[in-house]
Amino acid sequence: MSKIDKSVLGVAGEFAVAAELCQRNIYAQPTFGHQKRMVLLAFGPGERMLRLEVKAKQAHDWPNCRGIAGLDTFLVFVDFAGRLPVERPDFCILSSSEWRDTVTAAMNRYKTKHPERRAIITDENLLRLPDEVNAQGREYVGCGVRPEHIAAHKEAWQKIADALHAPSEFVRAVGAPEAAI
Repeated sequence: MSKIDKSVLGVAGEFAVAAELCQRNIYAQPTFGHQKRMVLLAFGPGERMLRLEVKAKQAHDWPNCRGIAGLDTFLVFVDFAGRLPVERPDFCILSSSEWRDTVTAAMNRYKTKHPERRAIITDENLLRLPDEVNAQGREYVGCGVRPEHIAAHKEAWQKIADALHAPSEFVRAVGAPEAAI
């Protein structure tokens, strides 16, 4: 079994997600820019667009996940662990609110293990551990995710399809007809 080089693992995950979406008749396009984080844009009918962040792994967990926040954003975990190059990876798809639930569960596990230490979830759904510092003296930010933590979201591609065909969050919140935007 060959390993995917770390320098291209993220790109392999991005294109695997794009391929899965295209097979479901959802146009997905990777963004290539100056930022370290590449995202996919998924397009639905009309001008509806979603932002997808992808996390790929080939070890036992996804370390230091920073996650997502905001409307119309999804996080797709790609699991290449134990797969041959000709085998399809596993996928777990989480909405922003589902990611927050995952981060909350990670924080609760941390607090159970270390009740004397602080753990904070930011408005951006980011777990901060002020009492944990790295070699550079900075606080630890992010959380590790294991497949069993997100198993309920395995192959949940329909979430993306449904979001692309739903009115925007603004329309749902205000109750205005979509044509009014």
